[in-house]
Amino acid sequence: MVKQNLDAELYQYIPAKSHDYISQLIENDNLIIEVKNERKTRHGDYKELPSKKHKITVNNNLNQFRFLITLVHEIAHFETYQHYNRCIKPHGKEWKHTFQRLMLPLIHPEVFPMDVLPLLARHFRNPKASSDTDVQLSQVLRRYDVENNKTYIHDVKVGMHFKIYNGREFKRGTKRTKRYECLEISSGKLYLFNANAEVEIID
Repeated sequence: MVKQNLDAELYQYIPAKSHDYISQLIENDNLIIEVKNERKTRHGDYKELPSKKHKITVNNNLNQFRFLITLVHEIAHFETYQHYNRCIKPHGKEWKHTFQRLMLPLIHPEVFPMDVLPLLARHFRNPKASSDTDVQLSQVLRRYDVENNKTYIHDVKVGMHFKIYNGREFKRGTKRTKRYECLEISSGKLYLFNANAEVEIID
């Protein structure tokens, strides 16, 4: 799905009250928007193409609120690139300020549910490279997902074995303040997992 089909395609993925604003943000002939099937390692991405056009992709399995946040996240990369080129860090202060500016008009009860708004406002005081690292925001956003059979690390009991998307096997350990200690079975190394990490429990 590319930009030429926005009205019929993209707008079904985002809240209705955000349509006009998003339309203004993506009015650029050099910007291509694509909706992709789920990718385990990311919700979306942005890159400059060899043709000098710019492409944003977003996963099609996201609920409308997470899709909107991800889309604006990637538009912020595009706008930051336009102003600063490659001379900055991908998620540095320039990107943070741009992301904050672009999201501010959307942090409104006509766009986001009331239970999401306070956590969203807090998150955007200092936005991170991924909203998944904000455990409280992610858990509230997950209430609006289509029901699925996904399991997350916080659902796994201590001592249970699980796999991640690339097949690596771990054993759940104790919880630290925000992250979970997990032992990789093959190497014996200890890793820290974000509470929102998607896993598959091994019977």
